[in-house]
Amino acid sequence: MKAPASIKKAAAWALPYWTRGPAGRDTPQDLFRVLYYGWLVAFTLKVLGAAWDVSWHFKWLRDDLAPPHLLNSVGTVLAVTLTVIHGYTGYGVDKAALRLIQWGTGIFLVAVPLDLINHRVNGLDITSWSPSHIMLYVGTLFMVVGVVRGWFMGAPPGRERTVVLGVFFAFVLENVHFPEQHQEYGILSIGAWDNQATYAEPILLRFAADQLGRPVDRTTMTGFALPVPDFLYPVYAVVVGLAVLVIARSLIGRFGAATLVAGGYVGVRVVLWPLLTYTGFPPSAVPLFLVVGGLLVDVAFLVRQPVARAVLGSIGVTAAAYGALAAQSAIMGTVYGTLMGQRGLLGAPPLVMSSAVWAGVGLLVAWLAVEWMVARRATGPVGPRPVPAPATP
Repeated sequence: MKAPASIKKAAAWALPYWTRGPAGRDTPQDLFRVLYYGWLVAFTLKVLGAAWDVSWHFKWLRDDLAPPHLLNSVGTVLAVTLTVIHGYTGYGVDKAALRLIQWGTGIFLVAVPLDLINHRVNGLDITSWSPSHIMLYVGTLFMVVGVVRGWFMGAPPGRERTVVLGVFFAFVLENVHFPEQHQEYGILSIGAWDNQATYAEPILLRFAADQLGRPVDRTTMTGFALPVPDFLYPVYAVVVGLAVLVIARSLIGRFGAATLVAGGYVGVRVVLWPLLTYTGFPPSAVPLFLVVGGLLVDVAFLVRQPVARAVLGSIGVTAAAYGALAAQSAIMGTVYGTLMGQRGLLGAPPLVMSSAVWAGVGLLVAWLAVEWMVARRATGPVGPRPVPAPATP
């Protein structure tokens, strides 16, 4: 069987580039774009698979070959392939970006069998905050940060550079916020239980109850759906999630960048919500408050003095995020829950208002660290920008 002409043409274009070289090698712009648009596809597949996976695990028992895992695996295979290409050819990355990508891929690949072993030994994993899961998030974080650096350092100035950088930051936000989806699905699962409805299949409820040593009751549902302290959700979202938006605004350098990054991630969640819900999968609360937090990050950058910006920004962003989270719980839970005939189902995870102090302090520390790194980079030695190589190797 002859290969299609398009495959032959692609191979004829790509094969001459398959030569060994050090990281930081001059990269033709067409090759650079192909590599990083490949990363966009890889991360998109991983995000879609991961989003489906959370909803899947609130309905059925875990299955290694479940469709969400397979979709996620396709993205992982593409990511590993791109990592090998970068590492062997040296194209498209500097040394720092390559090390981040390689370490991230390595941590992720080590975490996968550890997670499988964990499930074999312990059965159902009650929380997305388990050590093996955290290793998966950390590996992905290193990987995405490496890609962000590679694109930031190598893409030519212009609209494409800005837009793609924003998309990559949306992937960073998705990755760090991912474990919080346990509470976002969990609160609605408990709401469904209170309204004499159950999203999970009986076999999943029975399995969770056996692990907790209890009958299938509300205590079991709470132990399965909300197994972590209530303060964790808002504190983590403010300190980690909104710190990502601070970094995004600093590097993109345009007003509205943080809002658009948050809006892009939340927008995907909004689109996926009906796709999952109306195909029989459990719904989740959507972190709309992140958009409000992103807007306040952008407003804070109107303050020119870095330390003042960090202090005022941390106070304003934390207050806005907590206020928006409280409003989301009250308003969205009433309006959309009423439309569904199940009042109160679409709110937000439990909110401990007193935790705002710790969230604000944590965000301040993170923000000051970002300002320090940006200032250090601005005053440090700046090397020449790599000159793109000719169109052929």
